[in-house]
Amino acid sequence: MAKKLLFLTAMLLYISAGYSQATFNTGAIGVDVNEYGKIELSNAAGIYQLWRTSILVGTSSTAVFDYQNDAESLEATALVSNPMQSDYEIYGSFDNSYSGDPPDVIVKLNAYGWTNGNYIVFKFNVKNNGSAAYNASIGLDIIPFIDEVDGYDTVTYNSTEKVIRMHRGNQTNIGMKLLSANLSSLYSFEYYDGYYVDSDYWTWMNFGSVQPQYVSNTESGSVTISAQAPVSLDPGESYNVYYAMALGANQAAMLANIAAAEAKYTGMVVSVEENELAPDGFTLNENYPNPFNQTTSISYRIKDAGFVSLKVYDALGNEVATLVNSEQAGGLHKIGFNAAGLAEGVYYYTLTSDNLVKTNKMVVTR
Repeated sequence: MAKKLLFLTAMLLYISAGYSQATFNTGAIGVDVNEYGKIELSNAAGIYQLWRTSILVGTSSTAVFDYQNDAESLEATALVSNPMQSDYEIYGSFDNSYSGDPPDVIVKLNAYGWTNGNYIVFKFNVKNNGSAAYNASIGLDIIPFIDEVDGYDTVTYNSTEKVIRMHRGNQTNIGMKLLSANLSSLYSFEYYDGYYVDSDYWTWMNFGSVQPQYVSNTESGSVTISAQAPVSLDPGESYNVYYAMALGANQAAMLANIAAAEAKYTGMVVSVEENELAPDGFTLNENYPNPFNQTTSISYRIKDAGFVSLKVYDALGNEVATLVNSEQAGGLHKIGFNAAGLAEGVYYYTLTSDNLVKTNKMVVTR
């Protein structure tokens, strides 16, 4: 009941205060993003399925960026008039200036939808806006509102498909999947007012394992906190996180829609990065997939023809592979990397061309 009252209160606030909110409906799923980064999903009929999903960025037990305490609008949330990667798109950005509390972060959010698709792909670009490097744990705060009913829902992790499933009886199934990395923590608990405290968020984000199932036994319902392994961000450096979210009449339909979203992500991820070209026309995109077990792809762009070097190093700076060491034409290039024989861990790949150098990080898992 508490969440339902919050939902109705929020709707009244939007009407009375004129809060900015961008919305689209693909014909199968609707998405709303407000000016502070709160995401809501509804079905084709406009019946809400999520009370809220929002980004979490934590650097310590006293420094977790969240929607309730910290988020302030930086760039107004709005529909993109001519989407390049999808049929529908919402964009907005948010920072921590509401609270002024650490971590100092800027989050750019893109929501992508496709006509009649019962799924959405979300991209969160997380930037260290401070003056010192930090390790950022990044995740989601998820509160379901299945068929606009609170409570007695179940959160299950499908370890085969790596999908978070939220369901209640034979009602709508909600699915979420972290596409750009692996989950390091997944933890659910019963909703209570004021749960959004930095130290608690930090504990849940560092639960250290993926909870296989949580069953809500009250009308308050579940709250789920997801997280991936910490990412090292230098000042001014940013990192992209992608999630798929989908609805379905049952588990099979929801999983099929998650798979369709993942296919869209696979097709768009390199081209999305290409739209963020540096002014000098020299870019090194994040490898995909990342983390990976054995093989991954690296794409990059050089402005003019010239000698190109692309090498892989371990965490100690030892060279472990040379992928390119030759003259290449200007433009976009893509190369595969096979990490067979390398130990699990963090590696770096460095692109050098025409006195320009860029380095990205990759993670090998076993």
